[in-house]
Amino acid sequence: MSSALGLIEIDAYYGDSHVLQAVSLAAGEGRLLGLIGRNGAGKTTAMNVATGLLPARNGRVEVFGADVTRLPPERISAHGVALVPQGRRVFRSLTVRENLSVAARAPKGSDKGFWTIDTVFGMFPRLKERRNQLASLLSGGEQQMLAIGRALVSNPRVLLLDEPSEGLAPQIVAEVGRTIARLKGEGLSIVLVEQNIKLTLELADDIVILNSGSVVFAGTGDQITINDAIVAHHLGVH
Repeated sequence: MSSALGLIEIDAYYGDSHVLQAVSLAAGEGRLLGLIGRNGAGKTTAMNVATGLLPARNGRVEVFGADVTRLPPERISAHGVALVPQGRRVFRSLTVRENLSVAARAPKGSDKGFWTIDTVFGMFPRLKERRNQLASLLSGGEQQMLAIGRALVSNPRVLLLDEPSEGLAPQIVAEVGRTIARLKGEGLSIVLVEQNIKLTLELADDIVILNSGSVVFAGTGDQITINDAIVAHHLGVH
């Protein structure tokens, strides 16, 4: 299996705090990797290292085999990595269309999977209806759709989703899940960071569990269920 995104023996720190300890994980091309763990386990830190927002102290980050470890975030983005951050972080003073316009970028090489503002509106009709509204006036679910759409119009080869279901009503969580499943079905390589274990296990081809900054499980999705002892032990799910 070729790797779309790889973290190899990553050590990362916040100040003197050793947050990630020799963490290795690989998101396969065209597959969805579910990255799960308790609060503070290091999941968001791993995403920050992958996107260059936090430099790794040791180890290597690769995107489709290219070493991007020391590159700034904009250069890693140019390699085809897009992040939908925790908390959505849309530009609240811009309209829906303006949020998408500032992120739009043509894909490198082939036009396979070419995302435009119009194709995003096709996936999220509610965004089209609200295209001239300020992002600050959108509901939480609509802001999450906008955050995903904003990442897609950059035409990524790897999509990182950090807690996309956080704070959303159950019916909106289900809608977000269907969107992720559709993107996976179209062949996009995805890393999903989620506290919603059930959603993650439904979507993931592969699973990595972090606990206290270390990998405690790595395997395929069908090797683990929500009832497994390892899930109960490391995630507190019974």
